[in-house]
Amino acid sequence: MERAEAEAIYDSGREACVEFILDLAGRVERHEERLARLEAQLRQDSRSSSKPPSSDPPKTRAQRRAEARAKAKELMRREGERRTAGGQSGHRGAGRELRPEDQVDEIVDHYPGACGGCGRRFAAEQRRPSRRFGRHQIAELPAISVRWTEHRTHQLRCRHCRARTSARLPEPLGACAFGPRLQAAIVTLTGRHRISRRGITELARDLFGVTLATGSVDAICQRASEALAGPHLQLHDWVLEQGSLHVDETGWRTAGEGRALWAATTPKAAFFEIAEHCNREQFTALIGPYPGIVVSDRWNGYAHLDPHQRQVCWSHLQRDFRRHADGLGEQKTFGEQGFPLTKQVFAAWRAYQHDHHDRDRLQAEIAPIQTQLRQLLEAASPKSRRNRWHRQFANNLLKVWPALWTFTTVDGVEPTNNPAERALRGPVIHRKLSLGTQSHAGERFAERVLSTATTCRLQGRSLFTYLSDLITAHNRGDPFPALA
Repeated sequence: MERAEAEAIYDSGREACVEFILDLAGRVERHEERLARLEAQLRQDSRSSSKPPSSDPPKTRAQRRAEARAKAKELMRREGERRTAGGQSGHRGAGRELRPEDQVDEIVDHYPGACGGCGRRFAAEQRRPSRRFGRHQIAELPAISVRWTEHRTHQLRCRHCRARTSARLPEPLGACAFGPRLQAAIVTLTGRHRISRRGITELARDLFGVTLATGSVDAICQRASEALAGPHLQLHDWVLEQGSLHVDETGWRTAGEGRALWAATTPKAAFFEIAEHCNREQFTALIGPYPGIVVSDRWNGYAHLDPHQRQVCWSHLQRDFRRHADGLGEQKTFGEQGFPLTKQVFAAWRAYQHDHHDRDRLQAEIAPIQTQLRQLLEAASPKSRRNRWHRQFANNLLKVWPALWTFTTVDGVEPTNNPAERALRGPVIHRKLSLGTQSHAGERFAERVLSTATTCRLQGRSLFTYLSDLITAHNRGDPFPALA
């Protein structure tokens, strides 16, 4: 504004000056509030939003490291001495157990050459095994070389009709030039260890002495995908038969186009599916009319679920309350009052898991937390200018109120969706390294091998052994080994 414009407003009288000042003050207030909101957004990190930890700014990581150092110094000050690196005094060690003799391939006896006292050398007849001896076992790889087998198909001429007949390869051999164990090793390196096709060709040459083209590796993966089709469907049916289910979703890319990777997990199995969309219809197609308890976050795609057959994730609630605590005014007060309640919920759950295992006691400890949280949410639910930044969050929690406490009454239900998020961690790393898939067939292979690898890990099974048995059964036409 120029000076002449300001003088004109002043000369226009008191009312004009008052109106101008009020308008200017309103603009300043709105801009200050907007600036505060933008600064609050900049302060958000993985602890107060859905951002991954890798997106945290360096300053935030430095602050966390400084806090960790401060806590360590405080711990050392309380203990009165400097802690050394490694296991502390009283720490229970974890040594390697010796294998029994029947599981040892070779035993080598060592005897002293001379007496340690007088230096006299021991005679050969003195070298006899004693009852007490030291044991030291060494694990070593034998020289690895692939066993090559040539199958020759001969022709025979019939003595009666003079026709020639060629022999056919046995059905279990299949049409592949590689055996089931070598194929299983290649698929294991791809699905579990996320090695690229080109990397597998180098490993096969260095470790096994086999020359493979990238096309051959991909052909092996596609044959494994065909063999995994049946177990993958059986795994889906088995997962949906369980009493509770953790579900989550994340992004995927196929030939540069957006896809959704859905996960449905239980303590003993994980089912993945790559779908074209990430919406309610796709979720319904994934689980169908599921009668059990669904554990999830509060994404709108799950809003149609009955709150009495649902458990929402308290880790997300804790993160949201922390975000509101970084706000201003009533929003800050709301977050600061709600965040300690989430910590109390987790403390009661940990005590139930690790100490008393008494569900009645768990419900008794949760009851006062429910009362305080209900009062906090109802106070924030009315429509007012003071509640405009957290009112919707409070009303959403009131809508799903029964789903907040399902874990207190139903066995096998956890208050968080961490199992599904942990199951998705490996596929997300796979996606980042491989940039997704390139075709529909690649999608099917990815979802099947990732489901198999994660399920075998949850069950403590060997993925390599399972794939070897599966490919052998598939070549013979035998029933496939089940995953669950």
